[in-house]
Amino acid sequence: MRTTVTLEPETEALLRKSMRERNLSFKDALNQAICSGLLNATKSPAKPFQLKTYSMGAEMNFRWDKALSAADAIEDEEILRKLALRK
Repeated sequence: MRTTVTLEPETEALLRKSMRERNLSFKDALNQAICSGLLNATKSPAKPFQLKTYSMGAEMNFRWDKALSAADAIEDEEILRKLALRK
């Protein structure tokens, strides 16, 4: 089929670059670009990522907003224990 196509300057530059890199004629480069674009446009969009979550139980025996303070206290106890062992 013959038709006249008006290309934007940026599109023509990309097409000419593709011609040089792949050693294609203008017609072949244009046909491949159109086919590639149409095939990619018809693909279904990627499935959104969903993070799996797990229940940690119903009981809240620990205050998670104080986790760093608890970790510091545990670390301090361990340092004191190691220092006591050196005696």
